[in-house]
Amino acid sequence: MRTRKSSAAPAARTWLVTGGAGFIGSNFVHLLFAQEPNARVRVLDKLTYSANLKNLQLFRGHKNFQFIKGDICDARVVARAMAGADVVVNFAAETAVDRSIDDPHTFLRTDVVGVHTLLQQARKEPQLKRFIQISTDEVYGQIKRGSFYETSELRPRNPYAAAKAGGDRLAYSFFATYGLPVIITRASNNYGPRAYLEKMIPLFVTNLIDGQKVPVYGAGLQIRDWLYVSDHCRAVHMLVDRGVSGEVYNVGGGQECTNISLVRRILKLMQRGLQQAAAPWLAAGAQSAQRPAQHH
Repeated sequence: MRTRKSSAAPAARTWLVTGGAGFIGSNFVHLLFAQEPNARVRVLDKLTYSANLKNLQLFRGHKNFQFIKGDICDARVVARAMAGADVVVNFAAETAVDRSIDDPHTFLRTDVVGVHTLLQQARKEPQLKRFIQISTDEVYGQIKRGSFYETSELRPRNPYAAAKAGGDRLAYSFFATYGLPVIITRASNNYGPRAYLEKMIPLFVTNLIDGQKVPVYGAGLQIRDWLYVSDHCRAVHMLVDRGVSGEVYNVGGGQECTNISLVRRILKLMQRGLQQAAAPWLAAGAQSAQRPAQHH
C-alpha cells in the first residue's frame, strides 16, 4: 500500500459527494467543511430509506453547499452534479446484507450500474483530480485466521458484497484502461453519529431503550472490526491528496470483537442485565443471512 508525501490541499476545491445524506457520507461532508472551510460541496443523494436530509441541516443556506436529489444511475443528473468537480467521493450504495438477499437486483443496479454511470461521466471531466470509490471489507468474504490485505482474494458471500466487489473492480478498470485517477477504499464496520437505526449498534441501543431483546445471530461468535465513522472520513480525506491512483486501501479500526461481546459492552453501558435483554432472537431465515467471522 503506497501513499504520497503530504502536501498543502488546494484552496476552494469543488467536491461531489454522492450518498452524502446517508450515515458515512454526511459525516464526511461535516468533516470536509471543517477541514476545508472554503470548499464548494455538492451532495447527490436519492434519499432512499437510510438517507436523511436532517444529517445535512447545518449546511442549509450555506453559500458553498448544494443538494441535488437524484439517482447515480441517471446519466443526466450525474452530468449536472459532476460538472466542474475536482474530487468525486462515491458513498452512494445499497448496503444492507439481509435486504440484498431479498432484492439483489436493486443492489446490482446501484452498486454496479450506478458506479459505471459515475465513472463514465468522470471521463468527461478533464479537471477531475480524484475519484474515490468507497468499497467495503465485505468483498473479501470470510477468513479463519490472520487478516485480510489489499491483495487478498475477493470472495464475496452475499449479493451485497458481490455488487460492491463489482463496483470496486469496475472503478479499478477505469484507472487501468482510461487512466482515471481512481482510488478504492475498503473499510470495516462503521459506528458513530447519524447511523441509520437498522445498523447493529443503534439497533441494539434503541431495542434496549424500548425494553426489547436484541437480535443476535446464533451464539453471537461472529467477529467484526469496528471503525469510528470520523476516523474513516479522515482516512478518505487524507487519501484524496496522499493516495496513489489505482491503489486499494483497507481502512480498519483495530477494534475486533465478537457480536456477543459487543452486546455485553452495550448492556453494561446501559446498565441492563444480560439475562433480561440479550437472549438470542432469530427471525425466520435469519441463519441464511448470517455472516461468518471476519478479520481485517
